[in-house]
Amino acid sequence: MAPFKIVLIRHGESVYNQENRFCGWHDADLSLQGVNEAKQAGQLLKQNNYLFDCAFTSVLKRAILTLNLVLDELDLHWIPVLKSWRLNERMYGGLQGLDKAETAAKHGEEQVKIWRRAYDIPPPCLETSDPRWPGNESKYSMLDQSIVPRTECLKDTVERALPFWHDEIVPAIKL
Repeated sequence: MAPFKIVLIRHGESVYNQENRFCGWHDADLSLQGVNEAKQAGQLLKQNNYLFDCAFTSVLKRAILTLNLVLDELDLHWIPVLKSWRLNERMYGGLQGLDKAETAAKHGEEQVKIWRRAYDIPPPCLETSDPRWPGNESKYSMLDQSIVPRTECLKDTVERALPFWHDEIVPAIKL
């Protein structure tokens, strides 16, 4: 049996990355640098003779655009692509959209570091009435509102993504 390769690519720089804001599930566009990064990733994969049978991405525009730019460089727009909310970035809750430096000044650098790096300590929750809560977006309308996160720690993110890994990605690898 031939070995399988899985390639993980982070999205290119987003406008929120550029502005030093917590992005989370906010659907930020790629910056010009992010577009160039995605193209360079595709070119590097092409130079190293990578070919893919399928691709997976979140439903966040920055990830979808990154994938499309990579596939364009590889001339692989025809392969199946499965998008899932389970592959979305971590939901930053009440930090989403906030400037990172201002948040550190307000709450203290150590507290922000805990929210960002602790495995099982989430940032403050968003209320479902908050316009930043993703449950208010049509792209998540097919989900039971109780499973749309109001915040996530890294542990929650892993628990959200693992079912997709086991149910979709692993079977695709075994084909």
